[in-house]
Amino acid sequence: MEATLKQSKSSENLEPNTLQQEALNAVHSALKCSKDAINDESNVRDRGYMEYGCQHYRRRCRIRAPCCGEVFDCRHCHNEAMNNITVEKMKRHDIPRHEVRQVICSLCGTEQEVRQVCINCGVCMGEYFCEICKFYDDDTSKKQYHCEGCGICRIGGRENFFHCYKCGCCYSIILKNSHPCVEGAMHHDCPVCFEYLFESRNDVSVLPCGHTIHKICLKEMQEHYQYACPLCSKSVCDMSKVWEKFDMEIAATPMPEPYQNKMVSILCNDCGAKSNVQFHIVAQKCPNCKSYNTRQMRG
Repeated sequence: MEATLKQSKSSENLEPNTLQQEALNAVHSALKCSKDAINDESNVRDRGYMEYGCQHYRRRCRIRAPCCGEVFDCRHCHNEAMNNITVEKMKRHDIPRHEVRQVICSLCGTEQEVRQVCINCGVCMGEYFCEICKFYDDDTSKKQYHCEGCGICRIGGRENFFHCYKCGCCYSIILKNSHPCVEGAMHHDCPVCFEYLFESRNDVSVLPCGHTIHKICLKEMQEHYQYACPLCSKSVCDMSKVWEKFDMEIAATPMPEPYQNKMVSILCNDCGAKSNVQFHIVAQKCPNCKSYNTRQMRG
């Protein structure tokens, strides 16, 4: 009898543990199903990642241009095609990027309103997506961000740039307290290649005078010994070492007697001072800032 009672008590003690184990198993099973569902959804979303796009962007959709109704991989592809020399001059145009309304999924071909995830196959059409600019890009290493001041998306990381409202563009945070403001500095064409700087995908340099130019165009200028801003003629870099060589060259090159007392009027391109100086065939030095970046006005 005592053995039977002990066995009954033992069964009563085990029953709650069994129920708890069953409950835990059910929870684990539900979590596994949920995890599998999430993984399946993630796999669908990530299909074709970095496999589609054009020379400009990696993305999994194409856009229908609202201006001409044609389909292109991106706005740059549209602008290059529609501004080609083979296109009639009256038909050349740029796409109004903010007016794009329809996109076509690159995986399933479904045309739909602008959104990040395809309504048909569930694929993410761009890891970075801006609903304002209608912009897609799978390559997030560029650190894209949307600038409210510019009204467009920029690259390089929001934390590394600031928007100057006078210049009307984003500059490196390094220039925040040191750049000379020029109103609308980026809202014009590069003075070398004539590409519109505000929407350019190439790096832009801010010159000491405040004017802007493509970094690669500035490098090309310097390779051809051009060290003055194409817009205002101010020096684009520290020229003090060059001016020292000019001093030595002038000292070693005396002028012929008829020119030794010849005076000319000059304008300094760097400081803007006007002066009367002794003429020399090599160059005229500004007495105000010691620059040789001058031009002869008369004399």
